[in-house]
Amino acid sequence: MKKILLVCAAGMSTSLLVNKMKKHAEQMEEDIEIIALPVSEAGTMIAESDIVLLGPQVRYQKSQVESMAGDTPVAVIDMRDYGTMNGEAVLEKALQLIK
Repeated sequence: MKKILLVCAAGMSTSLLVNKMKKHAEQMEEDIEIIALPVSEAGTMIAESDIVLLGPQVRYQKSQVESMAGDTPVAVIDMRDYGTMNGEAVLEKALQLIK
């Protein structure tokens, strides 16, 4: 099972994106766990994640998250994909970065 952690400011809008990503994962018949947490709580789940995706609104905290992440890849979600809640595109990019 792959684990994807989405990190944002408060977790509200990212929760919508998580739902769309999960729907796409089901269509792909992939076993993927996707969760969203605010930056303040992200440290608790980074070690268990295969990748950490940052919402565009917290991209300025990328270096802080990378220092917590160690070898776990950290990427910023494309602003257009985030704004349009394109769960398919975000999931596909995450899976590419995990490989």
